[in-house]
Amino acid sequence: MTEKEEIVFANGCFWCTEAVFQRLEGVEQVASGYTGGAIKNPAYREVCSGRTGHAEGIRIVYNPSIITIDTLLEVFFATHDPTTLNRQGNDRGTQYRSEIFYTTEEQKEKAEAFIALLTENRVFKDPIVTAISSLGTFYLAGEDHANYYNQNKEQPYCQFIITPKINKIKEFYADKLKIN
Repeated sequence: MTEKEEIVFANGCFWCTEAVFQRLEGVEQVASGYTGGAIKNPAYREVCSGRTGHAEGIRIVYNPSIITIDTLLEVFFATHDPTTLNRQGNDRGTQYRSEIFYTTEEQKEKAEAFIALLTENRVFKDPIVTAISSLGTFYLAGEDHANYYNQNKEQPYCQFIITPKINKIKEFYADKLKIN
């Protein structure tokens, strides 16, 4: 039996990132929540204030024999702007920072190498500001945040912000998507 691995990505609103990674073959579980902050059991409103130091993130449980960390990193960097400090689109504050929270040394090394490759090849006009940190405690967000996009596709935020990300992975990563 293949071991499962876990990684947490913070790259803006967790509604957006959850919806993207749920669709990838080999990703077995995606949960929205908070990590990287200073207080225990933060609530959504506290995190949104920016005073807790937590980032909105998604915990991904994946099967590395089906989807590699390299593919996860590629999708991570393709579906957000890693050059904007504490901001993704209209979402502003430290809770929307770009950060990778690794659980293995291999994940850390792969993330560092991937950022170096993107930088060397000048994939982005501006410098990448994505931080790489060891995962501490991950706190689950409330149930009302779980599976948000799939349950609220008709909401304007979902249509204008999340659906284009979904369309992008359908176009560029069709061979990596789950068959529904």
